[in-house]
Amino acid sequence: MADLPSTPLLDTVSTPDDLRKLRPDQLRQLADELRTETISAVGTTGGHLGSGLGVVELTTAIHYVFDTPRDRLVWDVGHQCYPHKILTGRRDRIRTLRQGGGLSGFTKRSESEYDPFGAAHSSTSISAALGFAIANKIAGTPGKGIAVIGDGAMSAGMAYEAMNNAAQAGNRLVVILNDNDMSIAPPVGGLSAYLSRIVSSREFLGFRDLARKLAKRLPRPIASGMRKTDEFARGMTMGGTLFEELGFYYVGPIDGHNLEHLIPVLENVRDAEEGPILVHVVTKKGKGYGPAEAAADKYHGVQKFDVISGVQTKAPPGPPQYQNVFGAQLVAEAAKDPRICAITAAMPSGTGLDAFAKAYPDRFFDVGIAEQHGVTFAAGLAAQGMRPFCAIYSTFLQRAYDQVVHDVAIQNLPVRFAIDRAGLVGADGATHAGSFDVTYLATLPNFVVMAAADEAELVHMTHTAAQYDTGPIAVRYPRGNGTGVALPETPQLLEIGKGRVVREGKTVAILSLGTRLEEALKAAEVLEAKGLSTTVADLRFAKPLDVDLIRKLLTTHEVAVTIEENSVGGFGAHVLTMASDEGLIDGGLKLRTLRLPDVYQEQDKPEVQYAEAGLDATALVDTVLKALRHNSGGVAEARA
Repeated sequence: MADLPSTPLLDTVSTPDDLRKLRPDQLRQLADELRTETISAVGTTGGHLGSGLGVVELTTAIHYVFDTPRDRLVWDVGHQCYPHKILTGRRDRIRTLRQGGGLSGFTKRSESEYDPFGAAHSSTSISAALGFAIANKIAGTPGKGIAVIGDGAMSAGMAYEAMNNAAQAGNRLVVILNDNDMSIAPPVGGLSAYLSRIVSSREFLGFRDLARKLAKRLPRPIASGMRKTDEFARGMTMGGTLFEELGFYYVGPIDGHNLEHLIPVLENVRDAEEGPILVHVVTKKGKGYGPAEAAADKYHGVQKFDVISGVQTKAPPGPPQYQNVFGAQLVAEAAKDPRICAITAAMPSGTGLDAFAKAYPDRFFDVGIAEQHGVTFAAGLAAQGMRPFCAIYSTFLQRAYDQVVHDVAIQNLPVRFAIDRAGLVGADGATHAGSFDVTYLATLPNFVVMAAADEAELVHMTHTAAQYDTGPIAVRYPRGNGTGVALPETPQLLEIGKGRVVREGKTVAILSLGTRLEEALKAAEVLEAKGLSTTVADLRFAKPLDVDLIRKLLTTHEVAVTIEENSVGGFGAHVLTMASDEGLIDGGLKLRTLRLPDVYQEQDKPEVQYAEAGLDATALVDTVLKALRHNSGGVAEARA
């Protein structure tokens, strides 16, 4: 990074209103200081870095040219929003990013008026910005809707659905395509910037509008020929034919790091009567920070790091991550079965499928940010006799729920779902938590839903899913490292719908689903010390339930507690329904369910989140003791 001038401009900018008081020739200095501050902040907290560094100049230019927050700026996904937060009154809290009680790692409506729309999932920005633009148009109030969307997010159909409906917004809608990865643009430079400035100018647009009006008075063949000539000429020199066909006036590509190019083009777009307009800017992830530019992932997501060296703080060695256990076992399964293939939606390393991609590239498919397509694609593969594994984060699988229901479940197709990031996820907060998948999958006929209690169980469940051809099957597992249990040399084929008892007792039964099993065993130790003999069962399956095991536990223990890393309506609800249907509750059984609370939990360390949710050993013990105190026999009082 170049040496910065001695007088810091960033100290004078608290909001974009302050920014707009600067001279254009001061913006380069401000952008350099903004980049330095972003690097320093993320070095302290960890988080998303490369994407934010890539939009420093673009962020500066947008807030300088447009009247934010009156003009509503929507960042797609939002992981590139750290420079935006610094410029919009949150610099004093920027080193609390992704921490408990701190700033969100994404845009968030409750955090600032400069975040008009919360985003952490991809490809929603154009639809939201269109909503702002049309609302202002209907109300007759000023204000544009501005969407900044990356080239990766443009792989999702929702972006095109929005663009197809954008014509009514006219010049109130501006879409800025941030091209930083796919190289969909020709080389940019002075000529491209000059052409972009010319075609976005009021004079050019005015002439173009006049030509259109003239064409309407000419015979149809001549008018059609004029329109095609205009499109052909602009397409040959600038590209953007696809966007023009969707009704957008295309400007670009321009260098997204050159403020002298960006500012005049955005000013022209701001003042244009033509619209809607798409501005195509080309940026570089990790721009201005050597370690990020040199890294394969451009430091997309990082731990805390030393700013000088770029070396990230490494966690001490521990058990393997769940995603890598899954990936390794799937490679092993694929070695024995050429029908096994793997599908992911832009998350090959995050799902552990990067190893599969290297081993079996012809059977690996990264469909991009297109979860709906990925699920139906898997259904087609299954219908043709393949054994597809669709590996998608729990929170992202929500985006394809209709396809799960309509294209997989109703047709009873054997698609295997590997659901990563199940449960709470720490610093990414509510938008990325896998809180609902047991509820939304176990309600579907024909589905098998498994939850791994540890990494050894994940090996068994991956093997079981590979062999299961009767219908759809899912295995859920959390983010992060396993518990440290030994991985089996030979995986077991689990009996569908059958759990296991891992500790025998007589008075209290804890029915665990998923990785809360470790907390359940801790609670059992505490309860035993209080004289309460405790059984702990790992049910393994949320659907089908192990009815025989559950019936036995409920009829032979005074208190039963279910625990799961899922919202209301999941495993506990199914156990309650089964107990009610069989009349097991009528005999005075104390049955309690522990699940995620009916709120969206803020980001924090996972252990803090689970304690707040009441899903740790302490909460289990308290739940059992309270249930016993309400027993008419006063059992707990006698044993405490």
